Amino acid sequence: MRTRPTILYYSAAGRPAPDYVAGWVNGKGLTIVPVSDPDVIEQMVLRALPSLVLVDVESTGAEGLALCRRLKSDSYTAIVPLAAIAARHATERVREWFAVGADEVVTPLFEPAEQAGRLDALITRTARDVAVNPSTRLPGTTEIERDVRRRMEAGERFAVCYADLDHFKEYNDRYSYYDGDRVIYIVSRILHDVVKGMVEKRGFVGHIGGDDFIFIIPVDEITPVCTEVLSVFDTLIPYQYNEQDRRAGYYFGKDRRGQLHRVPLMTLSIGIVTNENRRFAHPAQVSELATEMKSYAKTQPGSVFVVDRRHDPEPGEEAAEGSGPAPSTR
Repeated sequence: MRTRPTILYYSAAGRPAPDYVAGWVNGKGLTIVPVSDPDVIEQMVLRALPSLVLVDVESTGAEGLALCRRLKSDSYTAIVPLAAIAARHATERVREWFAVGADEVVTPLFEPAEQAGRLDALITRTARDVAVNPSTRLPGTTEIERDVRRRMEAGERFAVCYADLDHFKEYNDRYSYYDGDRVIYIVSRILHDVVKGMVEKRGFVGHIGGDDFIFIIPVDEITPVCTEVLSVFDTLIPYQYNEQDRRAGYYFGKDRRGQLHRVPLMTLSIGIVTNENRRFAHPAQVSELATEMKSYAKTQPGSVFVVDRRHDPEPGEEAAEGSGPAPSTR
């Protein structure tokens, strides 16, 4: 069961939150938890990642500043937004809070409606920032699920394409994680530029993580978009190898047993599932089938895309036994 988003309110004197904060919290259906100990705040942020931390500037003083500095200096807790709530406006103090990492400082300089609006904007900015992959700036799993759900609810005919690099681990082992990151970024740009260039706003590109990507396009654009993606990939990626490896088309690497074997240049496998002949009740079903198709695509040589052509049985019709993915390749 999901709990309501939590806001921690740190006030050393145990003072209640200002009226505009209380009204904003109630209007958003949030839960506010008052805490008077900065160590407890820090433990709760580490353990539960609340939606927002509010600090009462007047009562916490130097301890509030120190807490903010500690939270924002840790890459794990820094993603939790923190707003300083002040009862009076003083420019130097505002600058002091921003200097230790506060995401927002709300003072009486703003009308109550604007004060609440600034808290709204802070929550929105944070949700947007944590929903993207930091290395590629593409939307992550939350936004991927949201786009799939939106298309399902709108009754669109769409294709979810799961793209995964082949022989990427061996490439990292031979070259470096820096080179690997560059390859990931290049793939992200290929997918973004091809999808947005060919289908514009009808397409979506997301980054699951590592060398796994998702792009979502209309069903009738599968062949032209995927063909172009693979063509650009196969043109650009060989230049991420040194000249010797590129000319040979392979290099020797060690497997998990330490045995030498030939490793081909990286290829791209795309597994595709559509709702053309399938009925989906939840994005998780789409994810499961797309993963299955991606795994199947990786069994094929070279850069390929494969499309699941199976269909759900009609009412009263039994599913065919032993039916597997029916691939379409470029």
